[in-house]
Amino acid sequence: MKKVFCVGELLIDFVAENQNGNLSKANNFTKKAGGAPANVACAISKLGGNSIFIGCIGNDPFGDFLVNTLIENDVDITFAQRSNTFTTLAFVSISEDGERDFVFSRGADKKLQYDAKVRNDFKDNILHLGAATALLGGDLEKAYGRYFFDALTENAFISFDPNFRGDLWKNDHDSFVKKCVPFIQKSHLCKFSLEEAQLLSGKNDVIEACEFLHKLGAQVITVTLGSEGTLVSTTDFKETIKSIKVNPVDTTGAGDAFIGCLLQQIATLHHPHDILKDKQTLLKMVRLANKAGAITTTNFGAIPSLPTHKMVYDSSESYN
Repeated sequence: MKKVFCVGELLIDFVAENQNGNLSKANNFTKKAGGAPANVACAISKLGGNSIFIGCIGNDPFGDFLVNTLIENDVDITFAQRSNTFTTLAFVSISEDGERDFVFSRGADKKLQYDAKVRNDFKDNILHLGAATALLGGDLEKAYGRYFFDALTENAFISFDPNFRGDLWKNDHDSFVKKCVPFIQKSHLCKFSLEEAQLLSGKNDVIEACEFLHKLGAQVITVTLGSEGTLVSTTDFKETIKSIKVNPVDTTGAGDAFIGCLLQQIATLHHPHDILKDKQTLLKMVRLANKAGAITTTNFGAIPSLPTHKMVYDSSESYN
């Protein structure tokens, strides 16, 4: 089984309670471990895969909590770093239909230093790049770009998820798009939400958006469509794979569970790049990944809600 390296932020999600999507009315918050790349790493390991997290957290009690969370979920933390800068925090509001919004207080995640020792470990393995905070400048962005280059030179299979967060980019969406383009051009698998596909392409129609992104260089694109499932797109075909029906309470981490499950399956292939030309295997994998994403929405908090191998692969399980 291939190793999956997940690069990006690990942070604390403070999830507001009983506020119906309005943080200004929240009085109580529940502490949860979060950060898209860390969620993906945990999703992979909970499904029986081999994941390694690369990111930076604070040398404080919140950082201790996050390290322990990764360890408890069997994520390799060999390349995780600690900083005297306070651990990054995100405040999360959840609406009645489970949709969420974020307000960030950035800290240690941006202090990640490039580690040249990682490069050789990328060879013939998988690199997943989550970009929620990674393209905002500083040490993290520099390290992120160098790891991307290393993976390209070591024949790694590269997955990219832009993880767009409006609060982080304010009114500078053009910079976000510009910085994402090199990763879209060279990554083998790109996972987008519908909003991200539209923003990055400038196209409202999802099919037109995918065509535009393929022209940039994206090889396999998955566009998560919430309860509608996932659109799988290549230059040869496009097909929407339906998801299972659930009653969502919190969509935080659903996309991370999806891509984590997909990468866990790709990691079982002797040659992960083969998935680029194997339509039926790819669609089968996406069906299971949809299931993983849907299950995650049935509980609060991303990492605690990630499904186990049995929950995804046992067809007798019910989540309605």
